[in-house]
Amino acid sequence: MFEEPEQEPAERPSDPSAMAQEKADAASMHAELAAVFEGCRKFDAQLYPGFDPQLVRDIQRGIGKLEKAKSPDSPVLPPASASEAAELLNLPTTRDLPTNDYHIHRRPGEVMIVRWLAGDEVDNFYQRLQAHFDAAIEGFKEDDRQALEWKQDPKTQAYLKALDAIDIKMPDRYLRDPIRQHKLFVLSTQSADEINIQYLCETIMGVSIADLVGPKSLPPDEPSEHDLAWYFKLFSLRGMVEDVERMCFFTFLQKTDETFDSE
Repeated sequence: MFEEPEQEPAERPSDPSAMAQEKADAASMHAELAAVFEGCRKFDAQLYPGFDPQLVRDIQRGIGKLEKAKSPDSPVLPPASASEAAELLNLPTTRDLPTNDYHIHRRPGEVMIVRWLAGDEVDNFYQRLQAHFDAAIEGFKEDDRQALEWKQDPKTQAYLKALDAIDIKMPDRYLRDPIRQHKLFVLSTQSADEINIQYLCETIMGVSIADLVGPKSLPPDEPSEHDLAWYFKLFSLRGMVEDVERMCFFTFLQKTDETFDSE
């Protein structure tokens, strides 16, 4: 399970298998980003700005506490954190909140988004996650075959062979069966120092930038790359609550030129 991979490694791996694994990790990150945020385009999800500020802060603190509780070597939460994880996953039931949709809390230069999935919605998520991964890795394979297969050196040929052999089942990577069979709670993260907010909104979500970040945080009419750059961190919490498979995605977005107020 990936945990906050570096965006720009100091040195790219030279081992062919490690190079192929790097492509697999990139495809996995893309797949999760697409599956989490495509709800408005694919599943009639709605954006709900004005989410209860106190509740979203409670969720932020709860997620932060869970992140600190788990081992750096595994996304599986310790048994002592199970009740807190279950409480966060079950908030749609206890607070009468819709699942599938995007609950948004905004401040100038800062956006927090919470999305819950349950039952069949989780099934749909995993189907889309696998489809996005398969499309991304096939794209990498095709591009690199065309660019590199003329090279006959052993290292290049070994890399192409390792890349072609990649066949990852994303539910396994996300520990779906252990979650369901052993009632585990799992928290994983993905982050980027800079994500293009226009790409996230318009290409992946199918909404305008204003719909997500609000009028006070809009970039100028002719934005530069810096104007569109936001810090991004996504938390993915998964588990079983009352025999129902549930997911909670908590996303923190902040303009890169803003100062973080941790509250």
